[in-house]
Amino acid sequence: MDDLTHFDEEGRARMVDVSDKNETARVAVARGKIQMKPDTLERIRLGLIAKGDVLAVAQVAGIMAAKQTSQLIPMCHPLAITGAKLKFKLEDPGEVKIEAVVKVHGKTGVEMEALTAVSVAALTIYDMCKAMDKTMTIGDIYLVEKLGGKSGHFVRD
Repeated sequence: MDDLTHFDEEGRARMVDVSDKNETARVAVARGKIQMKPDTLERIRLGLIAKGDVLAVAQVAGIMAAKQTSQLIPMCHPLAITGAKLKFKLEDPGEVKIEAVVKVHGKTGVEMEALTAVSVAALTIYDMCKAMDKTMTIGDIYLVEKLGGKSGHFVRD
């Protein structure tokens, strides 16, 4: 368990102590997608979903989720996020691709915040469209890139 930093020497869960780490600029990029019926995608594109502007609401939900990650994931540190943005790409026949970029100047990274932002944005799209399409599938949520900190720069192959 030496490599697993969220466990103490007795194998019990703990929050990692970052007191002695240097503050650096950190960025994380995550992506995911939600698949749906072509008609559902077209209605999102045209703004015809009864609950409102799906992508605008999902964007706000993703940003809010990034800011609340430490309330959802037990061992995450609360972070003063300095930036968060979400982008959506609508692709035929029925897919919304989601990308989140989250930034912080701190002692620990924002990978979980970026992943949480993508996840909640996708769940929000599902919630807003479920009345017309219960077959939607959320998936392929992953870290694309991470910058900053002792472990350096990571880019997914």
